[in-house]
Amino acid sequence: MKLRNDVLPAEQVYAILANERRRHAIEQLRLTGGTVSVNELSTLVARHETGESPPPKRSRESVYTSLVQTHLPKLEAAGVVTYDRGSRTIELSRRARDLGLYTEVLAPGGATWSEIYRALAVASLLVVLAALLDVPLVSAVDPVLWTSLALGAFAAASAVQLWVNRFSVLRQLRPR
Repeated sequence: MKLRNDVLPAEQVYAILANERRRHAIEQLRLTGGTVSVNELSTLVARHETGESPPPKRSRESVYTSLVQTHLPKLEAAGVVTYDRGSRTIELSRRARDLGLYTEVLAPGGATWSEIYRALAVASLLVVLAALLDVPLVSAVDPVLWTSLALGAFAAASAVQLWVNRFSVLRQLRPR
């Protein structure tokens, strides 16, 4: 495994994530999972900002202008996106995942994945300890079975997380 030495510095990540419209643009690019036109991206961001579908023309135009003049050049300079000015298309680059280190990914229920894994770890530990300490009902089941069930729960949670994040994971695995 090759260690990366080109991770975005924290100051640069904070500068990128400081703008709400830029965060929405990055999120929309993640959700689409491929190359998107500036028109399409501006429509998606405007829809998110206004809550209207289709978003008003003035909102789309405002988003389009700010993307082209400010946000896309900044994201491209940071290496977060690949922006083809000729075809007016954008795609997230591998460096975009550096931004994910600074934002929590939510599981479908609204909790973060780290919270889910911590809860699973604590619950598993408590159940196995209870089985080892002969707590009634819990000790009726072999601690090895409890441990196996805990490992199965971690595997199931990992599978759900992989499924929920499938497009971003597949994009990261794709050779460039």
